[in-house]
Amino acid sequence: MPKYKITIDQKTCIGCGACASVCEEVFEMKEINGEYKAVAKKKESSSPCIKEAADTCPVQSIKLS
Repeated sequence: MPKYKITIDQKTCIGCGACASVCEEVFEMKEINGEYKAVAKKKESSSPCIKEAADTCPVQSIKLS
């Protein structure tokens, strides 16, 4: 499995938690300026669930490179 660099666009993230529920080893929800947003626990990961988590995001806030 390749190692992906994780970028999350906090402006478009709606805080639904889908990514954290699919891949809790990489993503978590944190309160940022009074709103819950997705954050990556690591800047890079090769976790097998990371691509599914990015695909699950309803507003495509997660970018993998």
